[in-house]
Amino acid sequence: MITIYTDGASSGNPGPGGYGTVLLYKQHRKELSEGFRLTTNNRMELLAVIRGLEALKGTGHRVTIYSDSKYVVDAVEKGWLWNWEKKNFKGKKNPDLWKDFLMVFRRHKVSFKWVKGHDGNPLNERCDQLAVEAAAGNNLQVDHGFEANS
Repeated sequence: MITIYTDGASSGNPGPGGYGTVLLYKQHRKELSEGFRLTTNNRMELLAVIRGLEALKGTGHRVTIYSDSKYVVDAVEKGWLWNWEKKNFKGKKNPDLWKDFLMVFRRHKVSFKWVKGHDGNPLNERCDQLAVEAAAGNNLQVDHGFEANS
């Protein structure tokens, strides 16, 4: 079982943003983060999950993702995403990232658990710290999917 904690942050919404991801497997731990010059909080929440799943080697892993994003967790767990996909994401925000998500999601056996943000969960707090630090960094990337559609 692989555990992934994720969080995203954006100031301004849109504004500078970042994501933080912590992957856990047995005694191994890997932290990922990246900052963007112009993006939204929801995009960073979703990108955190994508980057975590992309970091896994192989396929077919059982993965539990802990996220404080109702946007991401509810889209999958309540089944909204499958209807959005059938309609080719017409009228939905972030179709580029949802399509990327579906590609990596389908490689594994993924379940989601929602955690309350800023509630003392050490790994969720670490992801938030990574996201905020990445968003405040000097080497901010371009969120092409967002800026191309702004």
